[in-house]
Amino acid sequence: MCRNIKPLFNYEPAVTEDEIRAASLQFVRKISGFTEPSKANEAAFEQAVRDVTIVAQQLMNSLVTNAEPRNREVEAQRARERNAIRFGTKES
Repeated sequence: MCRNIKPLFNYEPAVTEDEIRAASLQFVRKISGFTEPSKANEAAFEQAVRDVTIVAQQLMNSLVTNAEPRNREVEAQRARERNAIRFGTKES
């Protein structure tokens, strides 16, 4: 599950709220062991996702760097190339 959590800092355009929430959801899923929580745990699960999202947003807002922003398309191409090598598939 955590392989789906992507680095979010220093991209142009900047990370969106949806991307931060998606990463937060994956994190909470991983540490709780639930893909979908039961009704009994749903409120606690959703609260955890909200809390992690808030903290992650605060982190993104407070980080600084002198490095050039990364390009999403270039990073996606690099990931495809790594996957092609790792899994022996052709690039698309």
